[in-house]
Amino acid sequence: MTTHDATASLSNYRQSPRKVRLVADLVRGKSAERALALLSQLPKRASEPMQKLISSALANASSSKGIPAADLVISKIEVNGGIVFKRSMPRARGRASAIKKRTSHITLALSRKAPVKVKAVVAPK
Repeated sequence: MTTHDATASLSNYRQSPRKVRLVADLVRGKSAERALALLSQLPKRASEPMQKLISSALANASSSKGIPAADLVISKIEVNGGIVFKRSMPRARGRASAIKKRTSHITLALSRKAPVKVKAVVAPK
């Protein structure tokens, strides 16, 4: 298991995990700077909290370990279900149907980029 250089988390974000995972899948594995650029142009509601979360993790990395933002990639991003608010909607004949207002827990980890391995090219004889 790899060690992470910086982490950040967001608890009880008021949007369903299914919708937040669409945004998380887009930035997983990308460099932190590239992810911020993508999220700034993405027309999804979860993109702004995700930007703030990445910025928070970058600040954690620079303040605690002094790692520049250019060297970090999103190594782990996890979206799990949080608490579910249960409400009811009045229906016909005095009945009520349940409405579940879901929340999300987002966990993000940044790691250093893997060094690029350069293969030596041998000329044919």
